[in-house]
Amino acid sequence: MRNFMDDNFLLQTDTAQQLYHEHAEHMPIIDYHCHLSPKEVAEDHRFRSITELWLGGDHYKWRALRANGVDERFITGDATDWEKFEKWAETIPYTMHNPLYHWTHLELRTAFGVDKILNPQTAREIYDECNERLQSPEFSARGLMQRYHVEVVCTTDDPIDSLEWHRQVREEGFVIKMLPAWRPDKAMAIENPAGYREYIQRLSAVSGIEIKTYQDLIEALALRHDFFAEQGCRLSDHGIDRFYADDYRPQDPCDIFDRVMNGEQPDREDISLFRSALLYELAVMDAEAGWVQQYHYGPIRNNNTKMFRRLGPDAGYDSMGDVDTALSMARFFDSLDREDHLAKTIIYNINPKDNDMVATMIGNFQDGSVPGKMQWGSGWWFNDQKDGIERQLNTLSQQGLLSRFVGMLTDSRSFLSYPRHEYFRRILCNLIGNDVEQGLLPVSEMPRIEQMVEDICYYNAKRYFNF
Repeated sequence: MRNFMDDNFLLQTDTAQQLYHEHAEHMPIIDYHCHLSPKEVAEDHRFRSITELWLGGDHYKWRALRANGVDERFITGDATDWEKFEKWAETIPYTMHNPLYHWTHLELRTAFGVDKILNPQTAREIYDECNERLQSPEFSARGLMQRYHVEVVCTTDDPIDSLEWHRQVREEGFVIKMLPAWRPDKAMAIENPAGYREYIQRLSAVSGIEIKTYQDLIEALALRHDFFAEQGCRLSDHGIDRFYADDYRPQDPCDIFDRVMNGEQPDREDISLFRSALLYELAVMDAEAGWVQQYHYGPIRNNNTKMFRRLGPDAGYDSMGDVDTALSMARFFDSLDREDHLAKTIIYNINPKDNDMVATMIGNFQDGSVPGKMQWGSGWWFNDQKDGIERQLNTLSQQGLLSRFVGMLTDSRSFLSYPRHEYFRRILCNLIGNDVEQGLLPVSEMPRIEQMVEDICYYNAKRYFNF
């Protein structure tokens, strides 16, 4: 029987341990998609407590707390930091066999050096110990990023964002690159005409374009796209429920835009046509700029109306969707490819039922211009745990080239989420190491296998994004 979370946690064989400790463990981190606050990085935010750092904004933990019968006051309400932490400590014993149990103890160990098991009996001691360490400058926002050997981090930013915090960090010469990533979802959100008109007014103000028509919208977005590129942006990201590739006439998005701006509620056909047109235009912008485009698709968001009205979005009330998007995905990429407008692309699916579909879809549009031009992203959201990561790695191996995979990302709002890269690397090394031990990969090819591990953990992403 092995000790819980020892140095060889998740590493079942000698070869897996060698691959991890000698090749994966100390590789820098390129976190090319996250939701960290650029302002907190720029201001080198100091956290008042482990509760703010750990539980604030973490909807994974919030869902577990609610499932354990914890009142919302102790989750997003006005309870004290200690009361919220205490409720999390009471919940932890009930998270066994949930990835949160592993993540929690990895984060405590790697950030604070705490090897104790969190439970109601140890809660106060751990709380006080972590809070004491948070008083040290090395536990600030920037300090934590440096502790985890982060080399590049890409935030998620709206076209109307000023990117002032990115500029400040760059001008100060911070050793870690913090780059923006273009997230134009709100430019497509015509389903709420009043909110959309307000957004268009703000886009008009920052772009200097008086947006009266659909063509004005495209011009304003193109100007902001150029501005993002000037500020170091190399990636876009789209959060979509499905892919949109309807046949439309050039006049269709123009007419729909006009009606929405006049306050008319669009129907489902209008929404789909408009999104098909605009998603294509945005993809062309990415290709012409030489960016990587990312598509996170499939969630059903804000399912609980009562709690959405109370807390707003991103509060832990989202789930997997069950959309059938294979045909529209193929049509979308094909339409871009026909016109030589298909940029390097990463696709993330939230429902594992789509794993084989996405893994085979990317093979349709590999064109030999770039190794791994089309990428299937790492297990996302509800899939970024041990089983989900293993499923993604195995399916990608069977249908494509695992060796060209650009690896893991945090997709997180927390400065304590970097151990997810360690979690991924351990799982990767265990999978490959087990293959070697079982004779499925040749021992004589160990130098190549070792290089593959380093590539997936770091070098593939560095080359792919030109960081």
